[in-house]
Amino acid sequence: MRERTTLHQIEDIYYPVLAVIGVPVNSLAILILSRGKCGLSKCITRYLVAMAVADLLVIFTDVILFTVIPFHFPGTYLDTTPAGSVLHVLLSAATDISVWFTVTFTFDRFVAICCQKLKTKYCTVQTAAVVIASVSVLFCLKNMPWYFIYEPDYIIDNVPWGLTISPSFYTNAAWVAFDCLSVILTPFLPFVLISLLNALTVRHILVANRVRRRLLGNSNSENHNDPAMENRRKSIILLFAISGSFILLWMTNVLYFFYWRITNIYDYTGPHDPAYITEQTGYMLQLLSSCTNTCIYAVTQTKFRQQLKLAIKYPFTAIVKLVK
Repeated sequence: MRERTTLHQIEDIYYPVLAVIGVPVNSLAILILSRGKCGLSKCITRYLVAMAVADLLVIFTDVILFTVIPFHFPGTYLDTTPAGSVLHVLLSAATDISVWFTVTFTFDRFVAICCQKLKTKYCTVQTAAVVIASVSVLFCLKNMPWYFIYEPDYIIDNVPWGLTISPSFYTNAAWVAFDCLSVILTPFLPFVLISLLNALTVRHILVANRVRRRLLGNSNSENHNDPAMENRRKSIILLFAISGSFILLWMTNVLYFFYWRITNIYDYTGPHDPAYITEQTGYMLQLLSSCTNTCIYAVTQTKFRQQLKLAIKYPFTAIVKLVK
């Protein structure tokens, strides 16, 4: 039995709470956004719905099936080697897709704000559908090799149980290359791309705002309300809130990856090892990113907030009508 630490006690509470919050929060986001009454373009809405679906899949696979159930209900079918291997493929694919949907949304907003000539061709519902489908298929295929890295801990009545990483995973050149590619694709490359796209977007906005203010100043119009700037401001707030949340919650994981690669330390001295605590903390923050987008929509989007209030009130109003 593993030594119980404060971190383990926190995890025992954290993951079930994350599951209880994450499932209804993302389900509500999917329901509200799908209705198309939040004042967002159809293109943006499609990306946001896809992100909410991917986040919900992360909660189901990584939090509920991979973490909560095996710990609180040991000995179920999920503890067998085939089921665990399939689950690893599913949760890895869900995580990659969730992350890259954030990248594609960031790129879509970059094109909409900074590339006016490309905007009319790229920022469409059809393009969004193609991008979402392509990312989903690509990362489902990319994560299939994870199924073959595990060996059973023991075999009972010809049923393999437990998950142990095969020694060849650390020595075989193909597996080492695959592992490096996986880490580069998630989260290193998305981290760099989102940061770069946001920096370019900020630069474009600052230049465009200076030009616009100069033109408005020359028109001698005081207290002039500029609808274009107001719409751009709302779009920018949503973009930066989503991408900024991703960067902050994944930063610990990215920094730990660099530490792990530089030091080449693969084992821990125990549950009190700072490296182990950092890794587990980064994992907890990474999963938290699957629950934050709905909160961001509620804070930054007035119409989403209104629809959220209506959705929460609906069961109570329905009961009152039935009673009457």
